[in-house]
Amino acid sequence: MFPRLAEQYRSVVHDLVMSLQALAKSLQDRGIAATCYVCGDGRDGHGASFVANLDANHMVRFLVSDFGISWVESRDGRELVKLEGAEAIQELQRVAQALQSPMAAKGSQPHALTTPLS
Repeated sequence: MFPRLAEQYRSVVHDLVMSLQALAKSLQDRGIAATCYVCGDGRDGHGASFVANLDANHMVRFLVSDFGISWVESRDGRELVKLEGAEAIQELQRVAQALQSPMAAKGSQPHALTTPLS
């Protein structure tokens, strides 16, 4: 049972890494500063660090690796929100959905991205 669970988790990490790369590219295409650094050679999907500047002093960071998953949102250098595991993935989904909003499609920065959770 444990080898199967470990393989499933590795698969989730790999899928998240690919999704983060696509999200970074989508944000960049909309003029939002975003990067996604992949651990290792990028083919094995062991992890990634995603960072996006959503506003002048508003930043989000999503980390995924074999060791865990986390989301940190900060403003003016102060941490506003830190989520782990499934909650972090849900917050990533919120950002991705905001990108698909009509405002995002027109190239303007969606309000949902610039509103912190707290």
